[in-house]
Amino acid sequence: MANNLFTSIPLSLEAEQFEELAGGKDVSIERIVSCGHRSPEEGWYDQPQHEWVVVLQGRAVLAFEEGEDVELAPGDYCTIPAHCRHRVKWTEPQQATLWLAVHYS
Repeated sequence: MANNLFTSIPLSLEAEQFEELAGGKDVSIERIVSCGHRSPEEGWYDQPQHEWVVVLQGRAVLAFEEGEDVELAPGDYCTIPAHCRHRVKWTEPQQATLWLAVHYS
């Protein structure tokens, strides 16, 4: 049965939506939907696995604790090493930002 990443995208969300699409022992693949969402100013993600993330729709800015900001538009991707402290600084408020994230060891 086929599914489509672009179906069932909510028009408004109170919080980011995370949906695991596939996974196994050392990998998980998830769809993330943001609409003007960002991480709390005082919080950083510090994940035990590497993360590869691509923006499929919308726009976003990732901030890294070292001071670098990375702007992402459709088709842009980056790899975030395990324990690299980061947060979502900004996502497009006028439309849903659709991400695909792969977490792996």
